[in-house]
Amino acid sequence: MIELASFGIQYPGAATAVLRQVDLHIDEGELALVAGHTGTGKSTLLRALNGLVPHFTGGHVEGRVRVCGVDTRTTAPRELAHLVGYVGQDPLAGFVTDSVEEELAYGMEQQAVAPRTMRRRIEETLDLLGIAALRDRPLRTLSGGEQQRVAIGAALTLHPQVLVLDEPTSALDPTAAEDALSAVLRLVHDLGLTVVVAEHRLERIVHYADRLVLVHGDGRATSGAPAELLIDSPVAPPVVQLGRLAGWRPLPLSVRDARRSAGPLRTALVGTSVPPVRGVAPDGRLSTPQLRIEVSGLVVRHGGVFALRGVGLTATAGEVVVVMGRNGSGKSSLLWALQGGLDHDGGRVLVDGRDPNRLSRREVRSLVALVPQTAADLLYLDTVRAECRQADLESSVRPGTCRRLLESLLGGGAGGAGGAHGAGSIDDDTHPRDLSEGQRLLLVLAVQIAGAPGVVLLDEPTRGLDYGAKARLCSVVTSLAGQGGTVVIATHDVEFAAAVADRVVVLADGDVVADGPAVEVLVASPTFAPQTAKILGPAPWLTVGQVAAALGVAAALDAELAREPST
Repeated sequence: MIELASFGIQYPGAATAVLRQVDLHIDEGELALVAGHTGTGKSTLLRALNGLVPHFTGGHVEGRVRVCGVDTRTTAPRELAHLVGYVGQDPLAGFVTDSVEEELAYGMEQQAVAPRTMRRRIEETLDLLGIAALRDRPLRTLSGGEQQRVAIGAALTLHPQVLVLDEPTSALDPTAAEDALSAVLRLVHDLGLTVVVAEHRLERIVHYADRLVLVHGDGRATSGAPAELLIDSPVAPPVVQLGRLAGWRPLPLSVRDARRSAGPLRTALVGTSVPPVRGVAPDGRLSTPQLRIEVSGLVVRHGGVFALRGVGLTATAGEVVVVMGRNGSGKSSLLWALQGGLDHDGGRVLVDGRDPNRLSRREVRSLVALVPQTAADLLYLDTVRAECRQADLESSVRPGTCRRLLESLLGGGAGGAGGAHGAGSIDDDTHPRDLSEGQRLLLVLAVQIAGAPGVVLLDEPTRGLDYGAKARLCSVVTSLAGQGGTVVIATHDVEFAAAVADRVVVLADGDVVADGPAVEVLVASPTFAPQTAKILGPAPWLTVGQVAAALGVAAALDAELAREPST
């Protein structure tokens, strides 16, 4: 179904090729998972399958790509639309209509599908993805996760032979992600659809995959059975990391398989104290923590829809609060209200005793920083260097502060012309729009925290980040909290929440339904429990790092998580 032969691509003006000498075969009816560190070329590989690379990107191409026997290098993307359905990382950027039903119909209209057939396919897709209630909603009023499901649905209505998904679950809550992947899996098993998925949250999908494609930092790729490649893969989900730590063979890919092997490990951990998740003991916090955030009776409406219904929340200096909940539960609305960028219909919001809505933008910037879901909206200059310089200027900090923060998030590797070019390095002269989704997010994060505001708000900060980048982000969050800052994170990433949270707040339909210590809330929830908790429960273990520390192998595990891709 898909064949890449010695395929390579070097973009105009780039010093090195993004991909080179890639040989890959994917059979009909396979679900192929593409993985690798942030910025290694996974999205480029996916775009080559429907002709966007090189027809829209340009660049020097070597080798060939064939899909359904069609050479994508000599065939325009519009002529591949009926064969390859593609959903990018940013669904909103791909929408061309205003409402959900119109978007589902648009592609079929371009292919002259009969009206009766269009109506039937729309109804089937609405039911398949559980979005029937969104039928008449304007696309811009949907949450990020809802937009992602609509984008997948718009690709499915054309009944393609190949479906290409770039980070399809990054904006979905665990339940919605499971539903969306189950729907795709039914198409694979029942209709023989070939699916190629690039995903950083391997824990959600690796046990479904027939084939794993690892893209390395030098632009090469290897493929094979997931259980075999993950034995020494540079990226691996927690279940695999725990399996490596415990020496389990064969290596488990699912929680179910891991629990069957976990008996001896549970025995070894009996009587062992559970280390603090972030390496900060409770008695190491401020003796009299300052109340940084105070929200009471907060009501937010979008038109006639209530986003928040009388929400109350407090957070102190040095505290990391993670806000969770299914798509549309009000997480983003809460963060925007805290930043002062969203008017509220009732209640009170105070940050360091002041209402952000009554402050100037400059005053708000020194008080609270927000990294939104669509982080690229905050980037407006032509180069990474210019963005970092402007951030230093606006934050009144020493020149180079933002750039150093960015390098720490990327895991080192200076980005200048003579700097290192590891998987996560960024050249100073790169246009921000040419960065991967994960790299853009890290740049915006560095820009926003350059001025060291007392409160930092992160909305889905792990979208597009590999496990190593998330570990580095966790270190940054820990450092901010250790310096007396308050960090509030809205996320669907349960593994990241487990690794970083002091407290977890769960929202549902605009109400707070749970608020307590992370270990209590996460372990008690079948939806939001991380893989380690599911494997070793009911004991209160949240992360592989805790287990490694308890067994005295923390240093070895840290080195394993941080190592660069093999070449």
